[in-house]
Amino acid sequence: MRKIAIYGKGGIGKSTTTQNTVAGLAEMGKKVMVVGCDPKADSTRLLLGGLAQKTVLDTLREEGEDVELEDIMKNGYGGTRCTESGGPEPGVGCAGRGIITSINMLEQLGAYDESNHLDYAFYDVLGDVVCGGFAMPIRDGKAQEIYIVVSGEMMAMYAANNICKGIVKFAEAGGVRLGGLICNSRKVDNEFEMIEQLAKRLGTQMIHFVPRDNMVQKAEINRKTVIDYDPTHPQADEYRALAKKIDENKLFVIPTPLEIDELEKLLIDFGIAN
Repeated sequence: MRKIAIYGKGGIGKSTTTQNTVAGLAEMGKKVMVVGCDPKADSTRLLLGGLAQKTVLDTLREEGEDVELEDIMKNGYGGTRCTESGGPEPGVGCAGRGIITSINMLEQLGAYDESNHLDYAFYDVLGDVVCGGFAMPIRDGKAQEIYIVVSGEMMAMYAANNICKGIVKFAEAGGVRLGGLICNSRKVDNEFEMIEQLAKRLGTQMIHFVPRDNMVQKAEINRKTVIDYDPTHPQADEYRALAKKIDENKLFVIPTPLEIDELEKLLIDFGIAN
């Protein structure tokens, strides 16, 4: 089983990208588990057709420790297995504890057992890179592969670079590696070339460039992934392509983060600051 964590700046489209990619893998016949690692608990909504799933933390708070796997995991599109960690009440506690509790609970209840024949476990991770929850999936071998969702916007690139610093910190101890950047386009000038160059400087690849298309929002409003909502649409093929590239990926690296002045120079060189 391959364990993959999806990172990126808050609001960059991690959850949308993760769920659409997972739909592509499910369509290929892969058995996938998705673990939402964000207190917003929106990492599985599109795979579940909008079903509001009770989170692991909410279940524990209401029912105590006597919990079955079926209480915290639901079947979604294409047989995907979906669970949401949840988080503390607003303004109280750290999101990291919810992630730790959830992953430990899933392990205890046998979610990762070989008898489940999982091909993939995906972790959709909260955007705050200073929170303990950020590090949890890449500690102790919980996730082995990282993909960073980015765009040509300065803060998205800045966050991607910071995430790479986090990967370096845990790479030797946990064996985690960066599998590539996923550009979730914001239609920034020279965006494709800029993210390709950023990937090169980091020592990785832009594994796929996902064009911006209103079909994504249309599918979301209808509580579905694009592949589920309109499988013949060109945007569905983009997510199929991303899923296939991840499935076939062999390039896993310890990244080489840029200094801030190098990152700013890259932005200037591609005309963003002109």
